[in-house]
Amino acid sequence: MGSIEDRAFLFTERSRELREEFSDLILEFREELWKYCRYLTGSPWDGEDLFQETLLKAFGGFYQVWQPENPKAYLYRIATNTWLDHCRREKRNIGTLEEVAEPRVEFNDSLETEAVLIKLDQLFTPRQVAVFLLVKVFKFKAEEVASIVKTTQGAIYSTIRRMENRLNKENLTNPIDVKPIVQDKEQNQVIQTYIKALNDGNLDALFELVSDHLHHEASLGFQEFSKKSMRNGSMVHGLPPYRAEEHWLWGKHVIVKVVDSSDGPLLHDIQYQEVENGKIVFSRSYYFRKELILAASKELGMAPHLDKGPEGWDKK
Repeated sequence: MGSIEDRAFLFTERSRELREEFSDLILEFREELWKYCRYLTGSPWDGEDLFQETLLKAFGGFYQVWQPENPKAYLYRIATNTWLDHCRREKRNIGTLEEVAEPRVEFNDSLETEAVLIKLDQLFTPRQVAVFLLVKVFKFKAEEVASIVKTTQGAIYSTIRRMENRLNKENLTNPIDVKPIVQDKEQNQVIQTYIKALNDGNLDALFELVSDHLHHEASLGFQEFSKKSMRNGSMVHGLPPYRAEEHWLWGKHVIVKVVDSSDGPLLHDIQYQEVENGKIVFSRSYYFRKELILAASKELGMAPHLDKGPEGWDKK
């Protein structure tokens, strides 16, 4: 049977092959699923985390599916239930879906406006938001939604009618209340020094700012847990010659890495750091998060940099 190390290596190789197959299987659903997670949570940042958690759970849970499953419904079911479980842990009222006697006719086919989608979580409970998005935006049938959110088909129709009535009465032209995360003086100084080290290509200066026990995350499938592992891993070839800028993006202070091209600046990466006691203790890169990069490019008014390695990064 071979040593435990040999068996672990073979298992890892098979897992990577299965991951590639899984990525191909769900590729056509990724963009819309990311939007669903964004509007379900009410935040691109929370939506991105939910999206990544959904993909991990979906990949890891396929062995439990004994009968062939519609991949799209499977993904949206996991995303919905993961979010509702998160809300329950935070002691939020996820809401009930009451069924009242109303005509059971199919809903119209018009897409909702951006203003409606962004404000949903401010007006309704998490289960109501899920129902509205699944039916009105992502075009699931009422019986499919009833299965996903664990209720009756009649409750789906009733919920949509009540939500539509309320939305018709709401003023959706008011600006969205997004409260920026305020940095303290120490954190701001560390981040400014970090940006300078990035732009100077000074790896030693960068590591002076990093905790020995840094947690670095490039995606939920790629993590490093110390300065040493980062130096020998993601930073082993040094710093690429890309320009770093600070931006407020969706209420969060981030570092944007930009590639200058003949067609103008291209958004290469987004980074977020947490500082404690004068050291960067957590760093997250959104390099692999294609859906978030595309949405951020639109928000920041620059094109995304998609011609970057490794091959197939946009499926990770």
